[in-house]
Amino acid sequence: MIAAEALAAGLDTPTLCELAGWPCNADAREIRDAFEQALAESGIGLPDRGLARRHALRRMAARLIDGEITPADLVTDEWGETEVETAAEQSFVALIPQCDCCIEYTLGLDQQTWAAQLRNAALALTSSPPIGPGC
Repeated sequence: MIAAEALAAGLDTPTLCELAGWPCNADAREIRDAFEQALAESGIGLPDRGLARRHALRRMAARLIDGEITPADLVTDEWGETEVETAAEQSFVALIPQCDCCIEYTLGLDQQTWAAQLRNAALALTSSPPIGPGC
């Protein structure tokens, strides 16, 4: 769908056209390789893994604020390994434990207090200056 949306938005490369016609159950590695090739054909580079994680962290914070995900949904990823560079990123990441059963143990917070603090940290992160294009 991303390939089809990119074509509709005016981005047109041979690989992107091909990718738009692939079935949704195609191999994820092949999709990623083809998508990277389509971006290269368009002159668009991918950010390094660290920057991509920081962008993803900001999007997750926005999704939390918008109610698209719950605080518990954040616990499933290994956000603690994200290399953060700003105080807002650090504050948000510091509130994400490795598992939701450890919230009280690792953070010393009950679920309700944790959710409120996480939401406040998400608001601070999303209102902070963007880290670059894409945020």
